[in-house]
Amino acid sequence: MQRLLDLLPEWLEKWKMAVNVGKTAAILTSRRRPLRQLQFRGQDIEWKTSVCYLGCHIDRSLRMIPMVNHVVNQAAAARSMLYPVLVSHLPTRTKLRVYWAYVRSRLTYAAPAWYALCSATQRRRLQVQQNRCLRLIVGASRYVRNDVIHRDTLTPTVEEFVRHLASRLFARADNGPHVHLHGIAPLHARPPEGRPLARELLQQSSSSQPVIPDTGGISD
Repeated sequence: MQRLLDLLPEWLEKWKMAVNVGKTAAILTSRRRPLRQLQFRGQDIEWKTSVCYLGCHIDRSLRMIPMVNHVVNQAAAARSMLYPVLVSHLPTRTKLRVYWAYVRSRLTYAAPAWYALCSATQRRRLQVQQNRCLRLIVGASRYVRNDVIHRDTLTPTVEEFVRHLASRLFARADNGPHVHLHGIAPLHARPPEGRPLARELLQQSSSSQPVIPDTGGISD
């Protein structure tokens, strides 16, 4: 790793790119302790147990707990701010579109990249946020089941929606004009105790296709 860091300045100068070493961090995705202090251009690179890269919070265990905490907090904050809209007398289709645009988009940000790594408990936490929003939108009583609300509003579960996003993502990458993206994040054989792979979301969805919202069929 240090040898690669030593070679990096030449490449950066060639392509006129700058690096803020103060914001650069290193993470070791295992239980091993870092073997040495890495340096870039004479400055130490800090070792961290969790880093944020392109809005995704990655922890060293790759359980994505910080990421789930982040999106759940973001979605809960958006739901709180939009509460007057979600419980208003606006048409149901309008309130659903508000939820899809401002809450679900935060809940599933970059989800095809990290959702497969989430445990069942973390996935339930994400689904709970959607359940709460849908119950506000339709004004459901405590005795109405969540699956009934999803069916009547034609809203897929969070997992179904993420699988749909992953399917579209890999289809565009595999069939697009950019050859270097073909076969990105391939599905390799792994031991049962190994970490899940992103493309496994497509395997899980092969038996049942996700229900995609069709706002034209939603009654007020």
